[in-house]
Amino acid sequence: MAASGTHPVDTSAAMIQTPVALADWLVIAPTVITVMGAAICLMTRKNTSLQPRLGILFLIALVAADIGLLARVAEHGPLTMTMGRWLPPFGIAFTVDMTGAVLATVAGIVALVCGVYAIDDIDRSSRRYGFYPFLLLLMAGVTGSFLTGDIFNLYVWFEVMVISSFGLLILGSEREQLDGAIKYTFLNLLATNLFLIATGYLYGVSGTLNMADIARTVKGLESTAPIVTIASLYFMAFAMKAAAFPVNFWLPAAYHTPRVVVSALFAGLLTKVGIYALARTMLMLFPDSLALMRDLAVWVAVLTLLTGSLGALAQSDVRRLFGYLVIAGIGSMIAGIAIGTPEAVSAMIFYAIHSILVMTALYLILGIMTRLCRSHELNGLGGLYRASPLLAGLFLVLALAVSGLPPFSGFWPKVILVTAALRQEFNWLAGFLLLSGLLTTLAMGRVWIMAFWRGGPLGTIDGDNRALPALEPAQRPSARDLGPVTVLVMLVIVFGVLPDPVIRIASAGAQGLIDPSSYIQSVFGSPR
Repeated sequence: MAASGTHPVDTSAAMIQTPVALADWLVIAPTVITVMGAAICLMTRKNTSLQPRLGILFLIALVAADIGLLARVAEHGPLTMTMGRWLPPFGIAFTVDMTGAVLATVAGIVALVCGVYAIDDIDRSSRRYGFYPFLLLLMAGVTGSFLTGDIFNLYVWFEVMVISSFGLLILGSEREQLDGAIKYTFLNLLATNLFLIATGYLYGVSGTLNMADIARTVKGLESTAPIVTIASLYFMAFAMKAAAFPVNFWLPAAYHTPRVVVSALFAGLLTKVGIYALARTMLMLFPDSLALMRDLAVWVAVLTLLTGSLGALAQSDVRRLFGYLVIAGIGSMIAGIAIGTPEAVSAMIFYAIHSILVMTALYLILGIMTRLCRSHELNGLGGLYRASPLLAGLFLVLALAVSGLPPFSGFWPKVILVTAALRQEFNWLAGFLLLSGLLTTLAMGRVWIMAFWRGGPLGTIDGDNRALPALEPAQRPSARDLGPVTVLVMLVIVFGVLPDPVIRIASAGAQGLIDPSSYIQSVFGSPR
């Protein structure tokens, strides 16, 4: 009923009256930076020489804001800012815990590296048609997904991410790109509709969209509302977004079609947002439903692992091969969610950090290989060790890391995950995790032998073991080509040799997902 003009309504209990501390604006700074940056780059898109400078400037600001936010969350715990002065659950909240903060930071670093790499990889035409505005909008969607505390806003940020990724996917308007875009768009549209249906259903039974409010009220609804059905819809929607079995065929059909820097961004970031959303909903909002679905989730993880590893082993196109490696990594992360213990979830977070770095770097290094050999087929690659021993070394590090071999970043999450599986008596799951690592090693070893160890492409003079002529300087990768990849490879090495800080961050993130009491307290001020 509307209030009478002679009886003013007291809103003090439902509105924030005190000003927000300056440091707390870091909660929304990453999304503000990316949206503003995209708008400014869009307005100046015709100035193709200015585009990279502006884009990289805003990406540097994004990384700085992400690092500041991560440091503040590490010091104070989860942080919340509510829009429009209305208190939760009425106001739309941005809530940042350790998992969201660290994934946003790693995503920002990867985007900055790709922005620098794109200076040479993206031509003037693609700049004019919006590469840098789309890149910044993509990061707005990715970052917003990691930082939002409202499940409908998660849907909104997913839409921002999908729209901008579609724009990046079709830059160039080639037939192959359009074909890949149709597959990509159809499956993502289906997943988005499932997400929206589940969210509407959840709002209908709970009366709230705030994730902290859902986490504290959903347990009381399990006897009167179809919570398992809603959780199943979310699981299906986010599994499709993450390219899990059996709805993963869109990924290798789409990721090989765009510019290589776009493929690198997609491989590093998009499926990890799906994994993050799956972990946030199943572990924090619907843990009892996850317990009922555990066997199904484990089988999805195993079949995703096998599909990715065997698919990679069967490919002759290296772009498609790397797409299947993305899928194999998703299987490992779903295994961590399915097991659900703090140890397994921390391994999932560590694996997500590792996969963002490694898969991005692999696609970027493939771009250099393709430029040197003018082919992305295994039979067309060869002689790359002579072209650049540094390139060969960087690729070898990434090959060992993505296979889960020491002493690089992929080793530790694999060990922690296998240990967690054995402790929960999922011995066969641990066996499949190790088998996937073996198959990945074989697939990457084949690429190494044919692209680097072999003296030249199939059918060249290398066939009778004679040395090929030395490559001309123009055929060798430049420092500007290798620089962005080297940054990511160095992080892969550091996280492998000195894993303790990452393990501590991942453990804190896992604890926050499994026990959301500090997350809820951040939103509502005190436990209720």
